[in-house]
Amino acid sequence: MADDIAFTLPEALRAQKHMRDALGLGEERFPVPAFINMVGDEIEQLRNAGKTDGEIAALVEESSGHALTEADIVRYYTPAEDRHSNEH
Repeated sequence: MADDIAFTLPEALRAQKHMRDALGLGEERFPVPAFINMVGDEIEQLRNAGKTDGEIAALVEESSGHALTEADIVRYYTPAEDRHSNEH
């Protein structure tokens, strides 16, 4: 039953890549606002753990090589209640 299935992040990424390959589409790219929305739960948890937005931006840069600023996080971060309002 579909309600009993939960995908890990690597599984979801593999499935998405496979579908995009089947369609002949290239690698998907995410602008900063979309990326920050995608990792909003992690930003919230890191903030709750005492990390500053500057420290969070540094974690993103360390892992991706993309420069992200504290101001980017402040500007594009969406609170959990707004991010998950349409989930069941």
